[in-house]
Amino acid sequence: MSLLRNDPPPLFRPPAEAESVIVRVAFGCPHPACAFCGMYRSGPYRPRDAADVSAEIRAAAREQPGARRVFLADGDALRLGFDRLAAVLGELAAAFPALARVNSYANGSSILALGREGLASLRARRLDTLYMGLESGDPAVLRRMGKAETVDGMVEAGRLAREAGLKMSVIVLLGLGGPDGSAAHARATAEALNRMQPRLLSALRVIPVPGTPLARWEEEGAFRRLSEFEAVRELRDLAAALTLEGTVFRANHVSNVLPVEARFPRDRAVLLASLDALLDSGRLDATRPAPRPPWL
Repeated sequence: MSLLRNDPPPLFRPPAEAESVIVRVAFGCPHPACAFCGMYRSGPYRPRDAADVSAEIRAAAREQPGARRVFLADGDALRLGFDRLAAVLGELAAAFPALARVNSYANGSSILALGREGLASLRARRLDTLYMGLESGDPAVLRRMGKAETVDGMVEAGRLAREAGLKMSVIVLLGLGGPDGSAAHARATAEALNRMQPRLLSALRVIPVPGTPLARWEEEGAFRRLSEFEAVRELRDLAAALTLEGTVFRANHVSNVLPVEARFPRDRAVLLASLDALLDSGRLDATRPAPRPPWL
């Protein structure tokens, strides 16, 4: 489907950016082919015209002159490269005198392409938090899901960004390996996260989105979602294998069976005890998944 200037594709942002000024610097995602993802399927990735971005920044500054946070959309603003990003960050700093931080989605390959010096220079220009979907630390799961990133590449990208002074907010998907691959998925994902040591970690329960390959696989019987019990057990397996230092861990998205928030390593024992109590309670359905969120 072609993208018309007066008919832009849907815009997505992390829940934590609800109060941020959203500035769209590109359309789409560089790799919109992940089997589980229903976002960015309305057209190819393309940078937005610089004049249009500048006009949007000026308009946003008139509406919210005291804004302190900006989020750069779409799926991977860092793919624009250092020069374009530095120019946008400069415009934002001039337009918003109180600007404290600029955040963005980012793929591991785009982070690596900027290098430590490039990332540090962008950090000095108020780039602050990068949201990256690890999804799984199991290479077999990533290959099946068509994700165009490697585990080692994403781990190295996270470490590089952290060394440059940036915060990493990493997303993993509970249930992406299905019931048979649950234990391996949890174990390998924990191993990757332990190597990366992100500042923020979010676990979401995978739910096949209509129109995606994963939804088709579920209809055909080639993929099965975890039951309520299995999803909580996988969450417990993941948490038990984490050796994180200074990470805020959340599994409070509406997709999850229950809301969880903890700081590692301080709250690790309490979190595991609460998950064990829930698994032993008999309240979880061992045969069916938790209901879909109302927006699916």
